[in-house]
Amino acid sequence: MDETRRAFLRVAMAAAGTAAAPVASEAQPQRAEHQALPSDITLRVKSLESLLVEKGLVDRKALDALIDTYEHKIGPRNGARVVARAWVDAAYKRRLLTDADAALAELGYGGMQGEHMVAVENSSSVHNLVVCTLCSCYPWPVLGLPPVWYKSAPYRSRSVIDPRGVLRGFGLELPQEVEVRVWDSTAELRYMVVPQRPLGAETLSEEQLAALVTRDSIIGVGVISATPAGTRP
Repeated sequence: MDETRRAFLRVAMAAAGTAAAPVASEAQPQRAEHQALPSDITLRVKSLESLLVEKGLVDRKALDALIDTYEHKIGPRNGARVVARAWVDAAYKRRLLTDADAALAELGYGGMQGEHMVAVENSSSVHNLVVCTLCSCYPWPVLGLPPVWYKSAPYRSRSVIDPRGVLRGFGLELPQEVEVRVWDSTAELRYMVVPQRPLGAETLSEEQLAALVTRDSIIGVGVISATPAGTRP
């Protein structure tokens, strides 16, 4: 996780009073002439942490545990595993589309920001797109923290007004005969897309299939090819 995202996590968690603590940093080699000064945001985060800890408002160990959770236990890899399982197990896919919360729990996913999930499936005639028009409601347990563009006003408004234009901006041009369905996530209901299994991936294992699945495809702004692809930053 880059320093900016780590700093955001610290400030957000600390300011909420849920926990606080600096992550133990690995020893950095000393340079012969100088040691680089921390960035401005790093200094501000450290000052805020120190103040909150000093006043007894936050706990160091708890914040370490929360950051470890977001770095290693939740995120797009979880959603990719869910999609891959649905591709190889028809019975699991039926359970996922019928009762997403229970199906996700089978793989150990659920909890805060992942309650009341609904899974929708792409097909040759329907493409699904997920947005939160009010703020940035997002399924953290299966996708991690929302990307910056997901929270932006242009994405939130244009996804409803001009979904094909939004998809075009992500490099996805759909045939006119394909229906685009837009799903508005809320604090009470969050959506994830089950993308189509790509052609040419019939012989791949579940683990290999999971490596093909991107965060963008689970939001609905991307499709999957038979070769691994990165996600939009």
